[in-house]
Amino acid sequence: MKLFCALVLLAVSTATALPQSIKILKVLPHYLDHKGRHTVSPSLYERDAYQAWLRKNPDARSGLRFDVQWKARGLKEVKLRVELQGAAGKQPTKTVVEKAVMFRGGLSHWSDLAITGDDYKQFGELIAWRVTAWDGDKLVAEQKSFLW
Repeated sequence: MKLFCALVLLAVSTATALPQSIKILKVLPHYLDHKGRHTVSPSLYERDAYQAWLRKNPDARSGLRFDVQWKARGLKEVKLRVELQGAAGKQPTKTVVEKAVMFRGGLSHWSDLAITGDDYKQFGELIAWRVTAWDGDKLVAEQKSFLW
């Protein structure tokens, strides 16, 4: 019985001592049209076809949105940051979009970060991106595009 109690206490203390962590599971960059839509139908096939059309027709775009799937353990508030590198004509451009998000339990969450309007027009064409998650001033997770 003493051994059982000791094992239960050890398991409880280990469970409460799990390290805090954040994981970025998936990042989906989407162009937005002038109505703020990334698709015209709920079908994934239609979304991909519409994104291909928006890539070929820059005049039909009004912005760029990053949908980020993430999960956290032991943390309530997380800051997501998207760093973008692009080009406006022959000029390189950079911008950063940040958003504080709250973890409300469950397996994972989706959050969106967007650049729209004049900021998007001045940014130009997307070349590379990096999404990071921050716990205060500590970098805890990262996912980046191939060209980053």
